[in-house]
Amino acid sequence: MNPETMQEVPRDGETIGEVMFRGNMVMKGYLKNEKATRKAFESGWFHTGDLGVLDEHGYVIVKDRSKDIIISGGENISSVEVEDVLYKHPAVLFAAVVAKPDAKWGEVPCAFVELKDNSAVTEPELIVFCKNQLSGFKAPKSVIFGPLPKTSTGKIQKFLLRETAGSAKAIAG
Repeated sequence: MNPETMQEVPRDGETIGEVMFRGNMVMKGYLKNEKATRKAFESGWFHTGDLGVLDEHGYVIVKDRSKDIIISGGENISSVEVEDVLYKHPAVLFAAVVAKPDAKWGEVPCAFVELKDNSAVTEPELIVFCKNQLSGFKAPKSVIFGPLPKTSTGKIQKFLLRETAGSAKAIAG
């Protein structure tokens, strides 16, 4: 649904909306967190924070998390889309993309990359690699190399990367 109008998005496979649901199988709320519960159930629907599109048959295709969308010069950039391109590079073992503040564009993509053993690539080479597969404004403007922080289950901790990049979204976690 469009989170502003609360109307279903067209079933065109392109218009992005937030995945929401309601029913008797949805949780009652967050334990001892009334504020988060109110926000999650705004307008009577459970807001998942996932962004997706509806195809012509009504199937949901999840595209990204709302807090992972980068808004650069008024254009929305999916961090997942940029990460998918980075993972295609033969030297990249792990990649994560977050928003980095920019005086001109508001936010720009910042890539964090962990390289495979015995592999090498430079920041300019990775940026050109991305520009060859994405619109120029979607390519990372900077690349930070090193081990990525992960949970015990191997999930990349983007909130720590947002802090490093100085993202305004770092506060939201």
